[in-house]
Amino acid sequence: MKRLFFWLLASFLSLGALSLLLALVVVYFLLPQLPDPKSLRSFEFQVPLAIYARDGTLIGEFGEQKRIPVKLQQTPLLLRDAIVAAEDDRFYSHMGVDWLGILRAAGELVRTGEKRSGGSTITMQVARNFFLSREKTYLRKVTEILLAVEIERQLSKEEILELYINKVFLGQRAYGFGAAARVYYGNELRELNLAQLAMLAGLPKAPSRYNPVRDPGAAIARRGYVLERMLIDGKIGDEMYRKAMDEPVSARLHTREIDLDAGYAAEMARAWAVARYGVAAYSRGLKIETTLDPLMQEAANRSLRHHLVNYEQRHRYRGPEQHFLLGDEKVPQALNALVVQNEMGGLEPAVVIEVTEDGLTAVMGEGTEVALDKKFLRWAEGYWRSSAASGQAGFRVGDMIRLARGEKLEWELAQIPEVQGALISIDAADGAIRAVNGGFDFAQSKFNRVLQADRQPGSNFKPFLYTAALANGFTAASLINDAPLVFNDDTRDGGWRPQNYSGKFFGPTRLRVGLTKSRNLVSVRLLQAIGVNRTREFCLRFGFPPEKLPKNLSLALGSGAMTPMELITGYAVLANGGYRVEPHLVTKVLDQQNEVVWTGSYPLVPSGNVQQLNQGEAGGDKVETVDELADQSSVSPIDSDSQGGQLSVSSFPGETSYPLPVEAQRILPEAEVFLINSMLRDVIKKGTGRKAKRLGRNDLAGKTGTTNNQLDAWFRGYA
Repeated sequence: MKRLFFWLLASFLSLGALSLLLALVVVYFLLPQLPDPKSLRSFEFQVPLAIYARDGTLIGEFGEQKRIPVKLQQTPLLLRDAIVAAEDDRFYSHMGVDWLGILRAAGELVRTGEKRSGGSTITMQVARNFFLSREKTYLRKVTEILLAVEIERQLSKEEILELYINKVFLGQRAYGFGAAARVYYGNELRELNLAQLAMLAGLPKAPSRYNPVRDPGAAIARRGYVLERMLIDGKIGDEMYRKAMDEPVSARLHTREIDLDAGYAAEMARAWAVARYGVAAYSRGLKIETTLDPLMQEAANRSLRHHLVNYEQRHRYRGPEQHFLLGDEKVPQALNALVVQNEMGGLEPAVVIEVTEDGLTAVMGEGTEVALDKKFLRWAEGYWRSSAASGQAGFRVGDMIRLARGEKLEWELAQIPEVQGALISIDAADGAIRAVNGGFDFAQSKFNRVLQADRQPGSNFKPFLYTAALANGFTAASLINDAPLVFNDDTRDGGWRPQNYSGKFFGPTRLRVGLTKSRNLVSVRLLQAIGVNRTREFCLRFGFPPEKLPKNLSLALGSGAMTPMELITGYAVLANGGYRVEPHLVTKVLDQQNEVVWTGSYPLVPSGNVQQLNQGEAGGDKVETVDELADQSSVSPIDSDSQGGQLSVSSFPGETSYPLPVEAQRILPEAEVFLINSMLRDVIKKGTGRKAKRLGRNDLAGKTGTTNNQLDAWFRGYA
């Protein structure tokens, strides 16, 4: 018996010694391969790319992970207590590995058959989340333990807890408790109550299973466990515990509020960031500041959408977008159908719940019932008649229609336009984009017509032809004969016969009148007199791509397709006194710590040369000159570049350069700019742009333009 005892003892000791030796060998080989925990102090979390208007208004956010990094001091004490109670109640006493916690978890598993608390400490989870993969192997577990010990040795408990709070995944693409508070409750952490904090603290164990939106019952049970642990640990009292336990689930999904509808501008800034920083732009937490002016952008949205909707109402109603089968409970069923329908371009979806001889009643998504009588349906009268002729009943209960606010803020029938438009507004002094809208609604069409739509400008191109004439010896009073023209053209039956819009001829015509009235024949003869090649060469100075300038007389009528952005670049020269500026949207890039990492340096018109006519009446922002901006001292060290070059000041070798504005290049003499502006003001006062007079300003200049068969209509103007 003694021999057996000693044999078992020897075997046990030998096995222990062998296990210890094996562990030492593993540790010996693993330790040198461990990453340095000190790198966690400078770790940059993956934070979405955010795009802002010039005043800090959020216009867009891009990135897979939702994260709002917070400092430990910014988190509520109750949240820290809840996390420790739920995940690692011996966090402040162990050195990275809680052997007692592992034994307790094993005991609970044996006793209840349920794994209620894990053996991993918060430190071990930090090691796993930052350095290791998700594979479940013994080697990875040993590495995790060694890393946890090293992290505890080099970082404080506060640093470890802060890393955990910002890194852990909490469901719904939310990483970190700052983002989870916003996603589930639409608030910051400091605004949440105990029940909500405990709900969030229960998520790390199984974010999908305990998601309060998907499974409120499981989430309440998990919240109860967290609150019970807090009560046992003495972090809350009985009254707080009972009150929190009685709280109903208040979580629902919240998306970050975009403060300004500027989808096209946000996409332009996103594309710029990805081109500069690659896909890392989506996760570096960069903040991009743009030149966008919120008030001007909102006005641009209203104006473009209003005119597109009005255009539709001057034509035919195409009918409801969809039809839903409704039973006896019409309103609840209609509301249920509207859940997945979104507002588009200010047009709200609604479902018809009653149709009478005098009109119809529709219900909107929030439950508001709107009655539309025939006054608000008059423009759709043709749809009623055509429906009746085909044996249908016109509008039917269950039809999904669109409603828009009229001039008196009353709801009226509308429809999503088939016709499209675009609007771009820039500051002529430096090319800063103040408003941009590439279509009716970005959600409807991502195609940015400002940048991507090559369209014939028609007469909108004529100011550049007339400026070329002024540069080649003509004056505003020069006479050109407005008479019929015929050109041999093998591709056309009977040759090319340009016509005036009116179909009439007016004989000898001054250049000023020819531009004011947009006489096509005057323009063609003028181009003949100057020469096509000379005119094309002159127009290149405005920045127009040479391949977009036709090498024939059709150039006079704007037959070369261009984008709105290319055309406005040319018009800016006329508006700012003759200087070439660079349209741009992005002005500054900041990192997660709000340190400036890039700033743009763009050509700026010198002092006193911007054409600001009747500034006292029209108002407007103050234009800062090159000299004024150079005198400003509140700048930060930055990385700056520009296609136009860079000026910088550096007093000592190696000192960071500070960008100075680049002076814009003059490409037109003052006299020519004065004359063409005078002629373009006449276009507004007594020419084809007279409708702009309704703005009540006398400082406007601009030009209209249409293409064959009224396919496109343009207006470019400035003050």
